[in-house]
This record gives sequence, C-alpha cells and structure tokens, in this order.
Amino acid sequence: MPFSLPLAAVIYLTIWWITLFAVLPLGVRSQDEAGEARPEGADPGAPAAPQLLKKAALTTAIAAVLFGLVALVAKVMD
Repeated sequence: MPFSLPLAAVIYLTIWWITLFAVLPLGVRSQDEAGEARPEGADPGAPAAPQLLKKAALTTAIAAVLFGLVALVAKVMD
C-alpha cells in the first residue's frame, strides 16, 4: 500500500464524508411531497423516509471503490 495506515484511514474517511454529502439527497421526498401529515411545528421540507442506513451502506461501497482508485493511482505514480 502506498500510504501508511493512519494516512490511509484519513484519506478514506475524507472520501467517505464527501461521498455521504453527495448521496444524502438521493431519493429524498419531503413530507409534503409524500402526502404525509406532519406534526405541529415540523419543517415542511423534512424528509419523509431518509433511509440513512441504506445511504450509509451505499456511501461505504462508493467510498471503498474511490479509495481503491486513489490507492492505485498513488501506487502507479510511486
């Protein structure tokens, strides 16, 4: 591996967070769009079903592929 373990972890976590922010809006429908009644004081744009576990799994898979590509490029450049 072209990186030390702590550096690899930091690179992976950075890729994971950036990917998470790209994945979070996928498939989101607000409570108003879903036709659900919302409690008093709730924001109308609040997601009806955010599916965070599914998005975390998708983020992990995408980040792993991207980290693999970064490691491959770093190894080839080394």
